[in-house]
Amino acid sequence: MATPEISDWSSQLRRGVLELCILQVLRDEPSYGYEIVTTLDALGPLAAGENTVYPLLRRLKADGVLETFLRESPSGPPRQYYRLTDQGRRKLTDLANEWEAVVRAMGQSVN
Repeated sequence: MATPEISDWSSQLRRGVLELCILQVLRDEPSYGYEIVTTLDALGPLAAGENTVYPLLRRLKADGVLETFLRESPSGPPRQYYRLTDQGRRKLTDLANEWEAVVRAMGQSVN
């Protein structure tokens, strides 16, 4: 079982990379909010609840990184889908490059 300090660190790390993770989930195809949450849940340590994901989706939309559209649902009302804008694709590339640089630096510091 993780110590409280490790749990806090892990929580901070997840929050820090969540934006990158959401953009990565939306890289190839649009998705709706609950589907994004369940995709992150399936990734274990990257899990984030609706109370975390939905505000981030709204902020990313307000920042011009995401756009939304409605798509009919097989059950219930139409769903709001999110997709990357051109600005969002550039941001994904920038964040992914930064993440890779951090991972490389960590690999060098451990060796």
